[in-house]
Amino acid sequence: MNKKATKWLAGPYILWMIGFTVIPLAMIFLYGLTAADGSFTLENVAAIATPEHRKSLFLALGLSLASTVICLVMAYPLAMILRRRNVGRGSFILFIFILPMWMNFLLRTMAWQTLLEKNGVINGILTALHLPSIAVINTPWAIILGMVYNFLPFMVLPIYNVLVKIDDDVINAAKDLGANDFQTITKILLPLSVPGIISGINMVFVPALTTFVISNLLGGSKILLIGNVIEQEFTRGSNWHLGSGLSLVLMAFILVSMAFMAKYDKDGEGTAF
Repeated sequence: MNKKATKWLAGPYILWMIGFTVIPLAMIFLYGLTAADGSFTLENVAAIATPEHRKSLFLALGLSLASTVICLVMAYPLAMILRRRNVGRGSFILFIFILPMWMNFLLRTMAWQTLLEKNGVINGILTALHLPSIAVINTPWAIILGMVYNFLPFMVLPIYNVLVKIDDDVINAAKDLGANDFQTITKILLPLSVPGIISGINMVFVPALTTFVISNLLGGSKILLIGNVIEQEFTRGSNWHLGSGLSLVLMAFILVSMAFMAKYDKDGEGTAF
């Protein structure tokens, strides 16, 4: 196949990117940097400094960072277990782990709402066992739980993808030189798996920071993250200019995350699965 034919095959992808990525981003910039009369302004972006928007942003940053740390602490040992068991990419165990991701994101979150609510399944079981009930729903802890449940696979898979590529001879050589298990993990596995860790952090932190569905369902109307504020500006307030301006602020965090991933995962080892 000649080069000209190959370029034509890229046409549908280019049209898709223009229609569903470039144009929407251009509209966000247009609305975010203009006022209702079309004049240029930075007030929409500067609105992030107001007390209510600043509180929502800091709360979103805190919850997303907490969720990312929890996912990392849980995902790394799990990825190591999968590697030690020589679980292949097409194995049934890995398939079972990925299977929940095939279910609709909204349905998975609503399931946790049913489990955690005051008269839900978990409290029903606790009551039957004559144990005190828990009040988790509509709290930050419920939002963190929802984030960890939904985004944990996005942390496990990049780390596993990097760990599985590490040659066993490298680990055996370290042990032959006197390294114990702890030294092997800290001196060999951790440094070599940095691309997967950075990729996993990005894949968890970015959606956790921008989410509004999880906080709507599990946090109730009491807890507003910056994603909820932006969603309400677009849907309820019909203020696309303010919503776009706040989105530009979040876009800055996304660009920083992408810069870290480009620096520590130059070859895309953590994303190619």
